[in-house]
Amino acid sequence: MKITIASGKGGTGKTTLSANLATLLSNLVTNTNVVLADLDVEEPNSGIFIKGEKVKDEKKYKPIPEWIPEKCTFCNKCKEVCNFNAIIMLPENVLVFPELCHSCYACVDLCPEDALKMKDHQIGNLTHFKQSNLNFIEGELAIGEQQAVPMIAQTIDYTNKNYPEDSLFIYDAPPGTSCPVIESVKDTDFVVLVTEPTPFGLHDLKLSVETMKKIGKKFGVVINRHGIGKKDVETFCREENIPVLGRIPNMEKIAKEYAKGELLLKIPEVKEELMHIIQNIESETNSHFNLRDQS
Repeated sequence: MKITIASGKGGTGKTTLSANLATLLSNLVTNTNVVLADLDVEEPNSGIFIKGEKVKDEKKYKPIPEWIPEKCTFCNKCKEVCNFNAIIMLPENVLVFPELCHSCYACVDLCPEDALKMKDHQIGNLTHFKQSNLNFIEGELAIGEQQAVPMIAQTIDYTNKNYPEDSLFIYDAPPGTSCPVIESVKDTDFVVLVTEPTPFGLHDLKLSVETMKKIGKKFGVVINRHGIGKKDVETFCREENIPVLGRIPNMEKIAKEYAKGELLLKIPEVKEELMHIIQNIESETNSHFNLRDQS
C-alpha cells in the first residue's frame, strides 16, 4: 500500500500528519516495514519529528550534456532540438545550463559530430534513517537547483528498490498542484488531502480535488485545526461526495508539542483521531493493515 499525504497549500499540517501517522502505524502493524519518504525535497522537515539511526547518506545526480569543443562544428542542432532552452550557441562557444536541462538526451543523440556527452551533475542528497520497523527516507534538493521532480523520482525509486511491495509506504508530498505533486502521487494507491477550515484552505483544496480527479486518483480529506473557521470545507466535501477521513482538533497543547518538534501521539485526542483516519483509509481502499489488537 502506498499512501501520499498532500495538500493544496503549505502550512496545513501535511508533514505533521505524515510523521505521526507513519510512527503510529509502525507501532501497530505486524511483520511489516513502514516507510516514510519526505518528498518535499525543496524544504524537507519530517526529520524534525522522526529520529533514528542513519543507515544511508548518498549524493544524487542527473545526467547533463558536456560540450566537447574540438569536435563541434557549431551546426546549431543541439540548440534547435532542446525544448527547454538549456543550450545556447555562441559564435565560439556552447553554453549548457544544468538547471534547465531535463536530461532527455536529445542533444547528445542528435549531434552529428558527437560533440556532446552526458556527465553527472549533483542535484541533491538522500538520507535514510531506521527506527525499529520505521524507515525514514529524506530527499533534499541542492541549493540553487530548480527542478524538484528528478530528486523526487530518485527518492521514490530508492524506496521501491529497497523495500518489498508488501511494505506500507507513506509519502509526504510537496504542497500545491504542480509537477512535483504529480510525480509524488502518480504511482500511489491513495491520496490524503490535508486542509484547514479557512477560505484559503477551501480554495486550495478545490484545486487539489480537481487535480486528483483529473489524474484518476482515489482520495479523501483530513481537516486539520478542526473547530476554527466555518463549515465550508465540510459542506464542499459533502456536496462533492468526498470522504472526510478525520478531523484533527485545534488545541493549544498540539501547538505546544509541535513547536517543540515532538510527535503528537501522547495527546489522546490526536491518537484517537489518527486511529479513525487509519480505519477510514482501510475502508476506502478495501485494505487491511494487519494492526495489533488494541483491546
